[in-house]
Amino acid sequence: MKLVVVESPTKAKTISKFLGREYSVQSSFGHVRDLPKTDLGVDVDNDFKPKYLVPAKARKTIAALKKVLPKSEKVIMATDEDREGEAISWHLIEALGLSESRKPVERIVFHEITKRAIEEALKNPRDLDMNMVDAQQARRILDRLVGYKLSPFLWKKVARGLSAGRVQSVAVRLVVEREREIENFKSEEYWSIEALLKARNGEFGAFLAKINGETLDKLAIKTKAEAEKILKDLEGGEYVVSKIERKEMKRIPAPPFVTSTLQQEAFRKLRFSGKQTMMFAQHLYENGHITYMRTDSVNLSEQSLWAAKEAITNLFGEKYWAGFPRKYKTKSRGAQEAHEAIRPTDPAQTPESVKSELEPQQFRLYDLIWRRFMATQMKEALFDTINVEVGAGKYIFSANGQTLKFDGFLKIYPIKYEETELPLLEEKEKLELLELKPSQHFTKPPARYNEASLIKILEKNGIGRPSTYAPIISTIQERNYVQKDRSRYFHPTEIGKMVNDLLVEHFPDVVDIKFTSKMEDSLDDIAEGKEKWTLVLKEFYGPFSENLEKKYKEVGGKTVEETDEVCEKCGGKMVIRMGRFGKFLACSNFPKCKNTKNLDNKNS
Repeated sequence: MKLVVVESPTKAKTISKFLGREYSVQSSFGHVRDLPKTDLGVDVDNDFKPKYLVPAKARKTIAALKKVLPKSEKVIMATDEDREGEAISWHLIEALGLSESRKPVERIVFHEITKRAIEEALKNPRDLDMNMVDAQQARRILDRLVGYKLSPFLWKKVARGLSAGRVQSVAVRLVVEREREIENFKSEEYWSIEALLKARNGEFGAFLAKINGETLDKLAIKTKAEAEKILKDLEGGEYVVSKIERKEMKRIPAPPFVTSTLQQEAFRKLRFSGKQTMMFAQHLYENGHITYMRTDSVNLSEQSLWAAKEAITNLFGEKYWAGFPRKYKTKSRGAQEAHEAIRPTDPAQTPESVKSELEPQQFRLYDLIWRRFMATQMKEALFDTINVEVGAGKYIFSANGQTLKFDGFLKIYPIKYEETELPLLEEKEKLELLELKPSQHFTKPPARYNEASLIKILEKNGIGRPSTYAPIISTIQERNYVQKDRSRYFHPTEIGKMVNDLLVEHFPDVVDIKFTSKMEDSLDDIAEGKEKWTLVLKEFYGPFSENLEKKYKEVGGKTVEETDEVCEKCGGKMVIRMGRFGKFLACSNFPKCKNTKNLDNKNS
């Protein structure tokens, strides 16, 4: 018998369907070893040697797997294909004592859980990739060093119960800085002028676009007085069509989903949080409906491209296929997390055909993934566009029209666009002015981040990787550093601002975007075998530890605000302190008296 080990029971059940009786597929139920919860668990003086323990919840699993081992002629590790999956396989090998035994151990990887993919993987086993394991170890240890060393500093200097995280702190900084941009924003007034015009074949509106041949920017007309001067100049002017430009515009479908774009689009279209999206996607993957969902690659397999062609021509007709297999180029460095984009394992499997097998939210996500992938292989949408310029002396007004000529991929993946028809016009045609409409506007501050835009900016700046976006956003909310409003935009909390300001002032590298991005590049280098993980940790930890020791001496302790309120339990003065969830009233005789109240005077 051959033992195949995967992470989850669902994945084990799906894979079992494709394998014969000579295979036993077992689940590790996730991670089987980790750093201890009660102490640092990293020997910083001995090449950052980690102290891994088998958590209580994993002990039964390890015992059960050890019972199966004597009956197994070979062990096949079939965990996920990214760094975390590679590390889980390594931890399993160590926890089961397989590195010391003579039993053959193989590692297989696949992008989708289908019969074809599993059989192909079994034919092409490989050794464990220790570079990937080391990269994952380095990330885990880096995060542990920052969290376990900085958090006590925050407890002493700000409030008990606070936590610091390496990438989470950068995300909080982005939210705090955006909030301050909004607070400091000064709105500017500007004006636009629209001419309502009548042609032989109908009426249309055109906006002032040029003066003396120079294109106006949005803020060119700053005051009502300036707008009125232009209106006076235009009095009695003759309006003539000076230029007509007609074009056919092609709109090409967006690339297939990667982790970040799936989370952004699921937030926008389905109102799913990043955490929900990954949970539903995990189910779809483990049940064989989609390819692996933690990826930053837009590559598509040849087999999927031709399967898409067949499905498109069957469903919509030959004219809707692109006419060639459309491929996209991956922009992120190395796309180390996987080799394919997120797509349906079988394009012929329409959402309706699998609806009965899925929960409603899973169905909606599959529908989104299927449509996005199918759209990539469909004909581009065609629009007829027209730009008309209308001259009035030194002033030029501009009007644009757009009509859909062929829907192409929009048939399956609708996006927002406006159709604007202009009347049939001819160059040098004289027009009748019906009305000049000046409009006052004010510039708006930048928008707060929501889940989609925060993930986008994290990815743009190289902060985190596909597997980390959803946990980052969940963590900063759980720690009460940011909160969502009713419109689902993030606001920093008071404690979030305090922690951010302290870190920015005293630990600038920890919350520096470029530094954090460079650290991600170093982790990529480790995964590619270009750097030693212990050296990367040394380069970070030496200066960090030295600065931390210095800051313990330099930075003052927690501040308290005195009040006139008296503690009803001991007669001492009540003071305002800062806690994890903001300010609260506490007795100044703490710890002898532990009386606390909310600021609205309710006992807590």
